Amino acid sequence: MFKSGFVSIVGRPNVGKSTLLNLMMGQKLAIVSSKPQTTRKNMQTILTTNDYQMIFVDTPGIHKPKHKLGEYMVSSAKDSFKDVDLILFLTTTEDGLERGDAQIIESLKSAKAPVFLVLNKTDESTPEKVAETLQKYAEEMDFTEIIPISALKSRNTDTLIDLMVKYMPEGPKYYPEEMITDVQERFIVSEIVREKALRNLNQEVPHGIAVEVIQMKQNDKGMYNIEVDLICEKSSHKGIIIGKNGQTLKRIGERARIDIEKMLDAKVNLKIWVKVRKEWRDNTLFLNELGYKKQK
Repeated sequence: MFKSGFVSIVGRPNVGKSTLLNLMMGQKLAIVSSKPQTTRKNMQTILTTNDYQMIFVDTPGIHKPKHKLGEYMVSSAKDSFKDVDLILFLTTTEDGLERGDAQIIESLKSAKAPVFLVLNKTDESTPEKVAETLQKYAEEMDFTEIIPISALKSRNTDTLIDLMVKYMPEGPKYYPEEMITDVQERFIVSEIVREKALRNLNQEVPHGIAVEVIQMKQNDKGMYNIEVDLICEKSSHKGIIIGKNGQTLKRIGERARIDIEKMLDAKVNLKIWVKVRKEWRDNTLFLNELGYKKQK
């Protein structure tokens, strides 16, 4: 009996959703950063074995939006509750039962799919704190399963996957075996560049950046020539991104190129241009150009 289904991964920003997804997939597909709200779009990744196919929907962290981009992110995450076969609600022991988690739980109570409580980052806490947190959350909602894990340390993640398969319905292969994501290579390139920027910039800059792939062509020798715009909201941010003598931008570009070459399995010539577009996160037309479109 072959099983298949869609799994939504939801939670507050920075609870480890993308880290868990990358672990289950066995390779890096979603960008990971210590800064919150790293994921901006729902991205489907496909895990296929001889016995099952699970399609994961990695969602933006649910938070209180401050601009139209934030509204898109929260709406996108909540839309992922619909029409899935299983929901993984990720949280941590860090702050106990946060207000943000309480709001997510209220939204999840109306979900038709089974909901797992997945307590991540248990390696950063004591067994007593883990038990206390699990008890608090269990009092808030009758979760289908409760699983403490550490995605970073691969702790108890095999148990999580086994339970997920258990709740998957019998079904077809929705995607070909070799397909691992539903997004285009251009999107993955833009996300790699954005991740390297997030990792190399000061706290006030990252949320105000976007990456747009302007050109991506492969020449007759197999090398990719890629040009991207790294967009920021303020002229002062442009200077920070470029850095003294261009060192910060050079570092971002070098590290992005290495990951892009691994992904494409080819040599890459990467050029990054830094451009200022004031208040782009509240510009509906530009957000649509970047692909941040609300589902109707």
